[in-house]
Amino acid sequence: MLFGSRITTHFDYVLILLILPLICTSLYLLNETSQTLLIRQASYAFLGVFIFLFIFFIPFRYLYKGVAVFYGICIFLLIAVEIIGTKMLGAQRWINIGGFSLQPSEPVKIAVVLFLAHYVQKRPPPPEGYGWIEFLRISIFILIPFLLILIEPDLGSAIIVLVMGYGMLFIIGVHKKIWITCMIVGLLFSPIAFKFVLKPYQVERIMKLISGNTSSQVQQSLIAVGSGGITGRSYEDATQANLKFLPVATSDFIFAHFAERFGFIGACVLIALYLSIVLHLLSFCFLDSQDYFLKVIASCLGMLFFVYTAVNIAMTIELAPVVGIPLPLFSYGGSSFITFVILIAMFENAATFRFSFSNFEETTPFGKIIRFSKLRTKH
Repeated sequence: MLFGSRITTHFDYVLILLILPLICTSLYLLNETSQTLLIRQASYAFLGVFIFLFIFFIPFRYLYKGVAVFYGICIFLLIAVEIIGTKMLGAQRWINIGGFSLQPSEPVKIAVVLFLAHYVQKRPPPPEGYGWIEFLRISIFILIPFLLILIEPDLGSAIIVLVMGYGMLFIIGVHKKIWITCMIVGLLFSPIAFKFVLKPYQVERIMKLISGNTSSQVQQSLIAVGSGGITGRSYEDATQANLKFLPVATSDFIFAHFAERFGFIGACVLIALYLSIVLHLLSFCFLDSQDYFLKVIASCLGMLFFVYTAVNIAMTIELAPVVGIPLPLFSYGGSSFITFVILIAMFENAATFRFSFSNFEETTPFGKIIRFSKLRTKH
């Protein structure tokens, strides 16, 4: 009884209400574009409900060893990609097992979030923030998957892991002298990275962006966004997507498709919706000063929503190079959608069960009896 009442009382319904319009609008646009893609995306959404319910009831706070093993497996899979991975479109990012294709850069995001949540919870920062030793230790857990993803190459996913990890550290707390040092080192290292780390095609995309000589994909995207005007166009008049001028209008450039249909006002509403999700998630970082497990998951998920949304929209309107990052829960695709569903379920789990207990016992959904002596809700 206590278990069920805790769910109904402390479950974060606001986040669910904020993401449902994204999923419904995405299905609406796919219905206009392709019935086949609509059915597939609807099946991902249907599957996502069951995955969400399963993940939500996993007691993540008590699975430190299991999370460490999961992180190690994901790192092993990233290494395996370099050895036995399948190369597609110039990148070696997938592992084929029978008829199943796995892209390890997706589950590794989940592994990094969970591992950092447990690590920070066990070793919380002092009042002045983490010092160099802990900062470097945590950096290792962030940089290992970052570098392995970068050499696939998958610059977009690598940047996401990097920004997610260090964005979380910025919110959790690191001594300001460390950030100043990192900024100086980053500025000094950036020319070297540009010359020796980035692949030739990645450099070419950046140079085209700077020179204004963008690809035909981006040009068609700009036409679609501009043709939407203030209030958008009807389905019959939205020629960029309907006549296939706009490439990948259902995934990478779905924001341009949306802007053509619903105009400047619709685009502002969509951006405001994503901004609301980010701010709502980050607000949980201040819910309980001692619950670093919730802080890490909320901040990482908020950073993911922010980076995915900002980069996707920026590349659509010629403010960033095209890196193939989807719009969260909006672009067509199963791997990114399911990854976000799992992360949202993890957040809901951490937010709903943010308690300390003593002097009574309760049975978890997995049959495990946990004994406590006093109930205290952390606020």
